Amino acid sequence: MTEQTFADIAARMGAGQVIPYLGPGVLALAGEACVVPDSPLALVGKLTAKTKVPHKVRNNLTGAAQYIENFKHRSTLTKAMIEAFRSDMAPTALHRFLAAQPKLPLWVNAWYDDLPIKALAGRAGWGMAQGVSQTEHFGRWVNYFRADGSLVPEDTPSIVGEDAEMPLFAPAPAEAAAWSTLLYQPLGSVAPAANFLVSDSDFVEVLTEIDIQTPLPEPVQQIRSDRHFLFLGCRFAEQLDRLFARQIMKRSSDRHWAVLPDPLTKNEAKFLQEQNITRIALPLADACAALAQHEPATA
Repeated sequence: MTEQTFADIAARMGAGQVIPYLGPGVLALAGEACVVPDSPLALVGKLTAKTKVPHKVRNNLTGAAQYIENFKHRSTLTKAMIEAFRSDMAPTALHRFLAAQPKLPLWVNAWYDDLPIKALAGRAGWGMAQGVSQTEHFGRWVNYFRADGSLVPEDTPSIVGEDAEMPLFAPAPAEAAAWSTLLYQPLGSVAPAANFLVSDSDFVEVLTEIDIQTPLPEPVQQIRSDRHFLFLGCRFAEQLDRLFARQIMKRSSDRHWAVLPDPLTKNEAKFLQEQNITRIALPLADACAALAQHEPATA
């Protein structure tokens, strides 16, 4: 059954119908070469190594980030995030494998590292859409960047609501429609401009609107239609992770997969059932090796 599952995923990937959705767990594939945080707990440890926070939020990433933002300024938080993720770390074999796929319309990277950007560097005709904080970019949900890291300006001003003075949608620049691959980083990224959604207030703004899809880039909403998601290095034990995954995959196909070797929590099991996600109970390295053996057809 597992063999057939990977053959099915590979065939659909070759047809451009599979959207890889990477979480922080994929960084563990680098082993000792991993020099950036590979989990929320590892990241909060980095953030609090130089800034003391109350004990009750010491292991809570968004809470600790909010404390630093409130009492040490947003610039201190941004600097700490840059220090945590800026590195010369090379992409893993998984990143290189995905970047080499002939048909890769959308790649979601739900963490702050720049390994997908590095892996895509040799590919032509791609660009990025990154979530941005309202604290630093009020009135914007997303920034678009070209492959060379340059910012793509908006074609038209954002439409603003009467009361909230917030955009009713995240308009995409016209040139984004021509990209053969869109790298979507919903939480932001260390590259190219160090934009991060990480504090409680960052997420409150997004979650207020995400149920009606407002913060999601228009191209993401278009590309995901009838396509399948492949979750790698993700866990869904936390509500925030489930919310983002649910909203990003909304109105896609009714068949998806997630590599989850460890025992599931009740919330994870319920989430997989609700979203029609087939669990692949293999270690991530084994699953990636199995997928690589089934080279996607390019037809």
